[in-house]
Amino acid sequence: MVVTKKCDVYSFGVVALEVLMGCHPGKLLSSLSSSSNQNVTLIDLLDPRIPCLVDTMVVQDITLISRIAFACLSSKPKSRPTMHRVSHEFLGHKTPLAKPFHEISISEIRNQNIYAVDESEG
Repeated sequence: MVVTKKCDVYSFGVVALEVLMGCHPGKLLSSLSSSSNQNVTLIDLLDPRIPCLVDTMVVQDITLISRIAFACLSSKPKSRPTMHRVSHEFLGHKTPLAKPFHEISISEIRNQNIYAVDESEG
């Protein structure tokens, strides 16, 4: 076990999910590799205290944060984005959702390859 920048990125993903879920995502993290999460929707994981889930901008932001968080939680450290890449994603153009928010599943978010791995970034 070696502490690296990729460990920090993983920790960022955990904290981001914790904020969205309203609790530590430990149970979710331990079950990510199982098939039990295939039909769980993003909205099912969210803290019910999050307001404005009908606001398009809020929904897009939550989806973006979720995609980034799950990319940071990749089981392969080399597949995780760098924090530099994460910051660029937050600052980038937000695209409209391709489907209704309540239909977006965790498996769809996890399978989106929105990051290119740049070996030179660490």
